[in-house]
Amino acid sequence: MNALTWTELMALDHWSLDRVNGATNAQARLRLFGQSEEAVRVTLYRDHHAWCPYCQKVWLWLEEKQIPYRIAKVTMFCYGQKEAWYTQKVRSGMLPAVELDGRLITESDDILIALERTFGPLGISLQAPEAIPLRQLERLLFRAWCNWLCQPSISSRQEQANQQHFQRVVDQVEAALTRTPGAYFLDDFSVIDVIFTPYVERMHASLYYYKGYGLREQNPALSAWFDAMECRSTYRGTQGDFHTHAHDLPPQMGGCWANDTSVTKANQIRVDQGPWWDLPDARYPEPATSRQEALHRVLKHRGNIIRVNPAPPDLMDEALRCALTHLVTGNLCQPPKGADAALRYLRNRISVPRDMSIYAAKRLRTSLEATAALAGDRQGIPIPTHHRRDQDPAQFAMVEELPG
Repeated sequence: MNALTWTELMALDHWSLDRVNGATNAQARLRLFGQSEEAVRVTLYRDHHAWCPYCQKVWLWLEEKQIPYRIAKVTMFCYGQKEAWYTQKVRSGMLPAVELDGRLITESDDILIALERTFGPLGISLQAPEAIPLRQLERLLFRAWCNWLCQPSISSRQEQANQQHFQRVVDQVEAALTRTPGAYFLDDFSVIDVIFTPYVERMHASLYYYKGYGLREQNPALSAWFDAMECRSTYRGTQGDFHTHAHDLPPQMGGCWANDTSVTKANQIRVDQGPWWDLPDARYPEPATSRQEALHRVLKHRGNIIRVNPAPPDLMDEALRCALTHLVTGNLCQPPKGADAALRYLRNRISVPRDMSIYAAKRLRTSLEATAALAGDRQGIPIPTHHRRDQDPAQFAMVEELPG
């Protein structure tokens, strides 16, 4: 089969999303939840890529409370030059920041406290007596994770000790979750679940990839918590996947250290090369529109996708059309010579949720890999670990958003 033309592919593009009033999404610049723009009192400054965990915390809170807000996107240090307009506003350049009624607030917990004073708490206040020990537990879990993931072990004994310490803290989290009748940390969803979300999500991905450890698989209460979170469209709109987090974390964390087990090595192959369908990064049913979403996002940004690829533009143009033909028809078509490295370069740089949702990314990665395999086994330029300037937003300044 010959690859479909761009005109033919665009004729198949029927996906749309109301970014302003519809479901939570990473592409929005304005969220109104059915209210008028005059109701906006908040501007959230967050990173372009939706990689920042502290940004996700504030983002999820605003979505759950349905507070109208604007979004201004800023470059994180690890993937490019911080915008001058932002460092003039926030001298440290750190994210997130919020403007509330014209007042600038930084530090995610301070932001949430200010927001709940203005708009009311989400379930309970962060400063409520029952919230304090759970917030402390989240920080304890964070430190145990960092100690295991971000420091090289000098022996197998130390590696085992770090894992055991992490598991002891996870056991405390399990105990906290089982003290309530439902799946959440309190009787119902609350700000406490928001506080735990960003780093538990990243622990899940990074420990699977670097340590061969299944956070969701080995801890039933956390598994139930993830299931409950994935029932929430607000969380699904902010949720990253294993591939994104496994490769966005090393420059943010100062390095992630893998152990040498066969399970870890097998997990890394699955995350990097597929198949992606049985990865435990999402367990909710695949939406019927995932292929359409992937097609739409690539078509919107195909010019930049082709322009930044290391392969010659004509080669990448044809190779990408071959992959999209497989995506929408299920039929394989032979890509040009050299397409293997070019397509896998793109496969490795799909960012969830910046570009698209988890299942749309699985569909796109599957088609990119299936098409690349027809051309050869070259893997392309490796993903850097000390920075992510391969994802510098300045490369994509020709359009409002980054490519999908």
